[in-house]
Amino acid sequence: MASLTIRDLDDGLKQRLRVRAAHRNRSMEEEARQILREALTEAPAPSADLAQRIRARFSPLGDVALPTAPREAVRTPPALDTPQPRARRR
Repeated sequence: MASLTIRDLDDGLKQRLRVRAAHRNRSMEEEARQILREALTEAPAPSADLAQRIRARFSPLGDVALPTAPREAVRTPPALDTPQPRARRR
């Protein structure tokens, strides 16, 4: 088994751990182990991708319907089978 030393623990936090352990009839060490065990065994929340998070944040504001701009016709592509004149070097 591995050991863990926690330095600079706030006195108030240590006192709350002591009281919590006493209420559960455990030692402070066992209570700390149990807290770590519970915190690290719960399944991580599924992270939504960016689009889902943005949609969730702004959905209470209502749907926004933006008008679509009319598209223009695509220009005719250049013919690639005819030779192009070369630029002269000076």
